[in-house]
Parts: sequence; structure tokens; C-alpha cells
Amino acid sequence: MNETTQNTPDSQVVTMLDAGVLVPFQNQPFRVATGEEMDQLKESIQEYGVLSPLLARPLPNGSYEIVSGHRRKAACEALGITRLPVLVRPMTDDEAIILLVDSNIQREHILPSEKAFAYKMKMEAICHQGRSTSRQVGEKLWSVEEVSRNTSDSQRQIHRYIRLTCLIPSILQMVDEGRIAFNPAVEISYLTEEDQQLLKDEMDACQATPSLTQSRTLKQMSQAGTLTREYLHHLLTEEKPNQRQKFFLNQEDVKKFFPPNYTPEQMHNTILLLLRNWQHKRGYNKNQPER
Repeated sequence: MNETTQNTPDSQVVTMLDAGVLVPFQNQPFRVATGEEMDQLKESIQEYGVLSPLLARPLPNGSYEIVSGHRRKAACEALGITRLPVLVRPMTDDEAIILLVDSNIQREHILPSEKAFAYKMKMEAICHQGRSTSRQVGEKLWSVEEVSRNTSDSQRQIHRYIRLTCLIPSILQMVDEGRIAFNPAVEISYLTEEDQQLLKDEMDACQATPSLTQSRTLKQMSQAGTLTREYLHHLLTEEKPNQRQKFFLNQEDVKKFFPPNYTPEQMHNTILLLLRNWQHKRGYNKNQPER
């Protein structure tokens, strides 16, 4: 294997390595960008080269595990570039996981599932770093606080992202695709795997997804062991408040009928009064069809 080294301005040694000795980080949750993102990266590398070296750690078998730079390696391979600048740094599994997550978590485009598994990996790695198992509760709180330091997400939001890792893969994919909103998905994550599969089957059959309120109900029923396929079908086929047709009056359309000094509340009350008088004169009952 041919290797050349060079010193960077901050005195870290960058080694030129063959792409074949660079292997992806095991079970890393971040996807390698495709489409426009990858095209832009390839154009940049073609014009300027690899401006930032990859970060990797040496493995016992002589290869190097990439900690940061999976997309740069993929772009170089697509361009036929076989030697890449790499900053090689020995590190433990936990150190590598923390660096991996910190290097990717602030990316502009990141899927909910990527964030979920990344936060979970980092929290577990922090817990492993010399923390006593006798302090398990305090340790968990401490680790979430550490995770939140390098991200814009709050500690509560990090907990909620980690809950998504409890979703079955087919429902988690719906979250990534935007077919289920984040907040209902968090509630659904508390359902048993069996109940989640029942829900997925009914969502496919009814072409509908539960609202946040409905998801909370499903969570309670699943935890109580009372959730059934029949109830799921009923819930997913009932009309949701946000699906009902709504009627609005534009203020600009009606204010011309009122004195200039009338407030919106006065106009609203007057319109209701007129409608009541109209209903009374017609003898109309809202519960009976008009003849």
C-alpha cells in the first residue's frame, strides 16, 4: 500500500490512502447523499479537490474505518479518484461514535430516522465512557445533557427522537417520507410491535394515518392491551376535525356593510344576530332538512 504524508497548518498529519483500504463505519446511521447533493459535491471536488481530509481510525486488519467523510469518499469513487487525504487518529469505539455523530448531526438535510439512531448511538457511547452502572438514572440524564450540547435540539426533543427507534421499520419509513408527522409518530412508538404492525396494515388499507390525539389514544389502548383491528379501522375511517370543510367570511368582503367604526367582534355578533332572525322568520330547524 502506497502512503504519503503531509503536515497541515495545525500540525496534524494527513496521509494519502488508497480508497480500497477505507471502510465505512459499522452500523453508521447516516445515508450517503444522492442526486443533486452528490452532484454538487462531485463538481466541487472536480474543481478544487478534496478540501477537507477524511477522518479515520486504524483497524487491526490494516484497513481504516471512516469516522467522517463517507460522502467525500463516495464522490471521489464516482469521479475515479483512488487516493484520498485522510487524517488518521486512533480512537476507541465510543470516541469514534461521538465524533461520527457530531460530524454529521448538523447537516442541512437529515432524515428523522438518521437523527434518531445517531442520538441513540451517541447517548449509549457517552454512558459507556467510565460511568458507574450504580448511577444509571443520573447517568442517563447526564448523557442526554451531553448529547444536547452539540445540537440545536433540546434534551426533551432528543428523548423524543430516540423514541422513533422503537418504531417498526415500515412505519419509520413513513416518518422519513413525511407520511406521518413527527409528534404522532412519537406516540405510536409506544405501541407494541404487534400493535404497530396492525396499525400499519390498517393505514395501508384505509389510506389514512392517525392524528396526534388519536395516536395518544392508541398508545393508551396498546399499553392496556385493549387495542383491536376493528377499533383501528373505525378510528382511521372516522372524519377528523381538520378534514371537515370549513367556512370563512373574509373581513374585507363584509366590512363594507358596517359603519367604519365597527370592530371585527361587533361585525361578528351582528352577523350571528341577523342569521338567528333569518332562521326564526323561515321557521328553519338545523336538525331537519329544508323543504
